[in-house]
Amino acid sequence: MSGRVGDLSPKQAEALEQFRQRIQDILPHLPAQHDHFLLRWLRARNFNIQKSEAMLRKHLEFRKHMKVDTIITDWRPPEVIEKYLSGGMCGFDREGSPIWYDVIGPVDPKGLFLSASKQDFIKSKIRDCEMLQRECNLQSQRLGRNVESITMIYDVEGLGLKHLWKPAIETYGEILQMFEDNYPEGLKRLFVIKAPKLFPVAYNLVKHFLSENTRQKIYILSDNWQEVLLKYIDAEELPVIYGGKLTDPDGDPRCRTKINHVGPVPTSYYVRDHVKVDYEQCLTVKRGSSQQLDYEILFPGCVLRWQFASEGADIGFGVFLKTKKGEWKKAAQMHEVLPTQRYNAHLVPEDGSLTCERPGVYVLRFDNTYSIFQAKRISFSVEVLLPDELQPSQTNGGSSDPKQTQGNS
Repeated sequence: MSGRVGDLSPKQAEALEQFRQRIQDILPHLPAQHDHFLLRWLRARNFNIQKSEAMLRKHLEFRKHMKVDTIITDWRPPEVIEKYLSGGMCGFDREGSPIWYDVIGPVDPKGLFLSASKQDFIKSKIRDCEMLQRECNLQSQRLGRNVESITMIYDVEGLGLKHLWKPAIETYGEILQMFEDNYPEGLKRLFVIKAPKLFPVAYNLVKHFLSENTRQKIYILSDNWQEVLLKYIDAEELPVIYGGKLTDPDGDPRCRTKINHVGPVPTSYYVRDHVKVDYEQCLTVKRGSSQQLDYEILFPGCVLRWQFASEGADIGFGVFLKTKKGEWKKAAQMHEVLPTQRYNAHLVPEDGSLTCERPGVYVLRFDNTYSIFQAKRISFSVEVLLPDELQPSQTNGGSSDPKQTQGNS
């Protein structure tokens, strides 16, 4: 049995009745009191009444703390989020569910985070969820049947290393967790379209925030994605740019009045020059010398991601490739992957990443050979990000415990 109204087993029907009795004290304060709503919480916890009750009571506290009941009318996102965070609600699928689009490629994560607070991002996504829920309620009234979940189209064309920036990924993870905890069964299906080679790495960074039930609703479409979308969405409800016939009144095939297509955030919006980072390790690079960190990459397609800050003065940094781990080599004896240059990491922390196209030992080299008098203390974090297909059982895609070597070149 599906666990929905009209399709309940005797045990599920009994659980629903018991659940309703146990939450009588909070029932008037919930956004809905009907069986459709309560069953969403029961399905999310496999009809375990105690867990469902705990989840729902925690959700009510969340609504009070975030002032969710009035977030659509009383709160508006900062201008930079409204203008430069992509996506939007546009059209309905063949079953009448609202469709939400996320257009990832043009998004400027770092520019957004330098211009608005993490709390603003989370609140804007709560507001989106509430607007989608409101649209589901309106659709239920229009169609005379229950509509409680949405279809998502996730356009990841142009997904790049900039989107793997750690502060952005961490916040996105918090948003996904918020969605799982407070909007159960709100997603009907999610279509990922135009996925580049980097997508498995990006997905692997966030999939642990998703329940198994949510993961099963994600469909990564291949080159026939337009054909698949049209099976679920009428052409009149699908924008021209995605293979349908829908346009804005002025003929815009992207439907920009409903779906926000963005670009880089102008620096005039910046309110800070960097995002605070908690670094995992420290090292000192002596005057006139360098320090090397070895990371062994066994599989092509892994991503090496780093963040660092220096104390007192700038530091040189570059990435090299060699064949044997633990063997110190001069920079000139290794293959240069990322040319060494000096970074003012004492003023603004530096971060970056690269896709490891081939296996080998990648060397992150901090260069202080040009400094005659001053040693440099470096705080840093480095991660090896594996593609999704190498997880969770394989953890030998890269070594996260680097071998440090020091030299004069």
